[in-house]
Amino acid sequence: MKINKIEINNFRLLQNLILDLEEDLSLVIGKNNTGKTSILSILDKFLNTNSDKKRFSFEDLSVSLQEQLNKIINGEITFPSEIEFEKLPLASGISMIVFIEYKPDDDISLLQPLIMSPDVDDNNIILSFEFRTSYDHIKAMKDKYDLIKKEFGGDSLRFIKEKFSSFFGPIKRKSILSTDHKQFLDLDEQQISLKDILNFEYIGAKRDVTNKENNKTLSTQTSKIYKDVVDSDEHNDFVEQLKSTLLTTDSSLNQTYGNLFKKVLERVSKYGGVKSSETKIKITSTLQSRELLDNNTTVIYSHENHDLPEFHNGLGYMNLISIIFDIEIMMSKLRRAPSVRPAAINLIFIEEPEAHTHPQMQYVFIKNIKKLLNEARDRPDGKIHLQSIISTHSSHIVSECDFNDVKYLKRHKNNIEAKNLRQLQSIYNTDETEKKNFKFLKQYLTLNRSEIFFADKAILIEGDTERILLPAFMKKIDQENTTIDSLPLLSQNISIIEVGAHAQTFEKFIDFIGIKSLLITDIDSNYEEEDIDPNTKNPKTNKNGNVIYKTEHCCPNHAKAASTSNTSLSFFHKTNVISHFVKLTDCTQKTFKKVGDEWHPNTDGILFTAYQTEENGYHGRSFEDAFFNLNKGFLKDNKNSFPSLTKAHVEDFLAEKTSALIFSEKAVNSKPSLAIEILLNSKSDNGKDFTNWEVPSYIKEGLVWLAKD
Repeated sequence: MKINKIEINNFRLLQNLILDLEEDLSLVIGKNNTGKTSILSILDKFLNTNSDKKRFSFEDLSVSLQEQLNKIINGEITFPSEIEFEKLPLASGISMIVFIEYKPDDDISLLQPLIMSPDVDDNNIILSFEFRTSYDHIKAMKDKYDLIKKEFGGDSLRFIKEKFSSFFGPIKRKSILSTDHKQFLDLDEQQISLKDILNFEYIGAKRDVTNKENNKTLSTQTSKIYKDVVDSDEHNDFVEQLKSTLLTTDSSLNQTYGNLFKKVLERVSKYGGVKSSETKIKITSTLQSRELLDNNTTVIYSHENHDLPEFHNGLGYMNLISIIFDIEIMMSKLRRAPSVRPAAINLIFIEEPEAHTHPQMQYVFIKNIKKLLNEARDRPDGKIHLQSIISTHSSHIVSECDFNDVKYLKRHKNNIEAKNLRQLQSIYNTDETEKKNFKFLKQYLTLNRSEIFFADKAILIEGDTERILLPAFMKKIDQENTTIDSLPLLSQNISIIEVGAHAQTFEKFIDFIGIKSLLITDIDSNYEEEDIDPNTKNPKTNKNGNVIYKTEHCCPNHAKAASTSNTSLSFFHKTNVISHFVKLTDCTQKTFKKVGDEWHPNTDGILFTAYQTEENGYHGRSFEDAFFNLNKGFLKDNKNSFPSLTKAHVEDFLAEKTSALIFSEKAVNSKPSLAIEILLNSKSDNGKDFTNWEVPSYIKEGLVWLAKD
């Protein structure tokens, strides 16, 4: 059995979120403020209701519900009738629906009280959790506000926040029929507890790990592990041995601790990323009396025959070890004592495990988390059922995860949508070419550029030249365009991705995640002419007698210019005719939005195609000729400082004996070296950098478009 999905409604930004869960691990990712913590919060509030701190507040309502409630209470809108009220979103309140599916061979004895359908083929159980108000409560709230309005100075919001808990709640729990949600079983009325059906535990991001001298987070955790072991009757032999040993000395206790904490320490050694050659973690006793273990265990690090306190180790190691300890504490609760049956379904949530850890340790964690959790499921009578959710901001963790485990949260104004990367495969599953494209995309994103999942915007570039120079271009745009009503480019969350001449491979992915993207590419203009035999002066022919044509590079405004060889531009613009690209002078004509299966020009589009345009009387074909035609003076002033350029061709270009196009194709020996040399020869003036050269207009146009919100 497993939880298939969780539906969340009207909770903060989660107005209508459907989160599909994998059988083992689901990795929830997304930019800041996309609801990752809110998912954890609502699970905790609905599934663990034993604390006042977990009560809902006014701020937990979605923005639309907050506004609707305030308008009703302050009289901005006519107070609804009871029938009208039931149709309002406010009447639905905050809700969460958990969809559980079981198989014919599953032990469903614990689930029996929740089964609603008489159909033996209906293998679904749907749990509904609601936090809402009623018409009578809203009417009473309105009457009370009208009565004491002066007391609150006419501030209806302050009144609502202060009196919220008096007019909303309590939480309602139901088991509903899968085919008709209006038919349900009220779990509270029937006094049906969920503790043996669905158990939820979590490890939050706000952990107490520090490396201050007075901090003993890890040591405190070992005490919790001990308490859980004693309470659950696990390791009875070791516990009894411990109690006996307390009568003797600390030195003999150390060996006992080694047995007691053996499993968790093995897991730390295995999954904690700590090299045994550097440090070896031990747990020692500091008991001075016959008092039991509470607050009397200490974690130390053994290094070169010296025992060091826990705070001497780095935050990264401490955090990772702390998570493993927390997992052991959490799993001990879920496993329960051997004599107590565990819950039918156990769900855990680990929030942002990457805190304080460097990339390599993040790789170690995500590589091994499934093994760690699987081992921690063991009971004497078998394994407990476990599903886990991990939320993260770490591109390193994403790069090492299973692509199909990823759930990508995307924000649309005041709402969040969850997308399964598993769905991408079906989108790319149209033919063999697209299947290969998906395979490449999957490998590329997980191995190289998974940070795009956490970016607000993306720049797609062809290769090394643009990658090296883009930060400088962005800085120049920031320095020059102070009137743009947006954050500076270098202050925005922008991911740069090398796609070569294959941006079309990424088009489905760009549309899928909905990220604003700038494609910077070359126009690659050409024409074809007959291939002339130098001996006969006649056109060459193939074995069939057909004339052979050869492709010649040319500037886009050349009289013979006919087409572009750039497959990305041809894909988005649906033509390779060069005159089409030359005549597009308006920025909006180069902006695209996907409608159905095709991209179309649209002013509200999310993709901009930037390619060379005419500048200073010259229309470039590639970055190099566009840049040096614009910056000939820069090259002249530094002609001896460009070892990547062939000197003779440089002299010919500066003497106007050859064109910028021929210069770019014959003089450049190494594009990455050329890009570095441009930066090395750059100058600063009056607090501004890169003042002795200009950004080509097509790149400037694209970056200005990208900078805007």
